[in-house]
Amino acid sequence: MKNKAVILGSNYYIGLSIIRCLGKEGIHTVAMDYARENTYGADSRYLKEQIIVPHYKKNEQQLLQFMVDYAKKEKEKPVLYPSGDPYVEFIDRNFDALKEGYLFPMDVKGKWTDIMMKDTLEKLAVQYGMPIPESVELNDPAIFEKVERSIGYPCILKPTESTMFVAKFRVKNFILNSREELTKYRGIIQESGLDGVIQRIIPGFDDHMYTYDAYLDRNSEVTHWMTCQKHRQFPINFGASVYTEQRLVPELHEMSREFYRNIGYKGFGEIEYKKDEKTGKYYLIEINTRTTNLNSLLEKAGVNFPLLAYKEMTGEKIEKDNRTYDTGIHFRYLYEDLLAIREYVRAGQLTKSQIMKSLFRRKAPAIWSFTDPKPAFGFLKMVYGKVRKRSARS
Repeated sequence: MKNKAVILGSNYYIGLSIIRCLGKEGIHTVAMDYARENTYGADSRYLKEQIIVPHYKKNEQQLLQFMVDYAKKEKEKPVLYPSGDPYVEFIDRNFDALKEGYLFPMDVKGKWTDIMMKDTLEKLAVQYGMPIPESVELNDPAIFEKVERSIGYPCILKPTESTMFVAKFRVKNFILNSREELTKYRGIIQESGLDGVIQRIIPGFDDHMYTYDAYLDRNSEVTHWMTCQKHRQFPINFGASVYTEQRLVPELHEMSREFYRNIGYKGFGEIEYKKDEKTGKYYLIEINTRTTNLNSLLEKAGVNFPLLAYKEMTGEKIEKDNRTYDTGIHFRYLYEDLLAIREYVRAGQLTKSQIMKSLFRRKAPAIWSFTDPKPAFGFLKMVYGKVRKRSARS
């Protein structure tokens, strides 16, 4: 295969999973990282090259120029894969320049970012009739009255844009239990120059979280899809998947397919839903516009989504897959799942017997692979280094 695959970021297991999905198929994989430290994904046997490049935020123009120059040297356009939200935003900001030298599915500048951002996603959801939790923008002058009238406490404060929020506060969101807490955190966020929304918390435990993962062709038609059910998250209740099952939830297909078509989406996307435990209604929570952290599960369950993108981008026709998948395979990010288990048990939300039963399910590990073990050892080395630093500081 002549076209190289360029993966932005191998310092997390998402980048690692992209490298494996493509490298196994004989595709020349290239990881571009802003530092060599902690890039355990680059230890994979399936990676051909790792290139250290300027930082996507601190030296954005230098990175853009490097990538433009790199693409010009290639006989065939490389296929580009962002492994995290900051890289998606980087591509969107420099869409036209990168589109000239690289292949990637999205064809409209800014669309990825609009879908990622909570405020613009809500507008799209309302426009096309997709159920979404009631919310109020943080800068709304009538925020206190609206929260008390239509949302209530406790409620959740989410960032409009997650990357800078997490970098600043080291959490994905804040849970607010009173007007006083809303006043406090609203002030903190606005003083930081950030923005957010207050959203109603949909009732239901973490196993009421679902995903619809799909690939959409150039006509915004779904060619392949799967659904998953989360069982554990970290941080618990409002975090990322650490233990998730691939199972068939057919009712999500039609509503998701129609919404994707309406917004003109292309390439891989993952819609996260929460099912209201009282009404059974599914609410859109967010959309991931890059390869998901569940990618190793999706590949093991039967669909190699990064490969689909590569094939379509390099001119191969993607045949529609009419199969449905209900494998019962469980994704597990062991490191954070162990932390989550401790917190679930402490909070009385799960029992030890429930945890024990889950340990014997068929797994799709986030990092470990018998045929590609080096990244796991690199990850352990990274964790050990962080523990030593903490010990030295204390």
